[in-house]
Amino acid sequence: MTKKIAVSLPDDVAERLAKEPNVSAFVARAVRRQMAGEQTRVLLARAGVTITDEDVARAHAEMQQITASITPELREQATRLQSEVLAARAKARR
Repeated sequence: MTKKIAVSLPDDVAERLAKEPNVSAFVARAVRRQMAGEQTRVLLARAGVTITDEDVARAHAEMQQITASITPELREQATRLQSEVLAARAKARR
């Protein structure tokens, strides 16, 4: 079942959504991700683990820093290694 709703969004968000061929599906996926994150926090809290917004922000900052450190050379090396692994798997199946 679906329900039609109207929302007001900041201009930058509305502009981003305008690029989507299926805005409803895009929004549904985003909200479901948010819901999953909330449920994960609830389950972790029940187990005695609390994750704060600051913890999440710190993790995102660390990920950005790590991602920024990936050089074109490292990307090329990873692509080569992936190709070698795929070739070895294909050869092993024969």
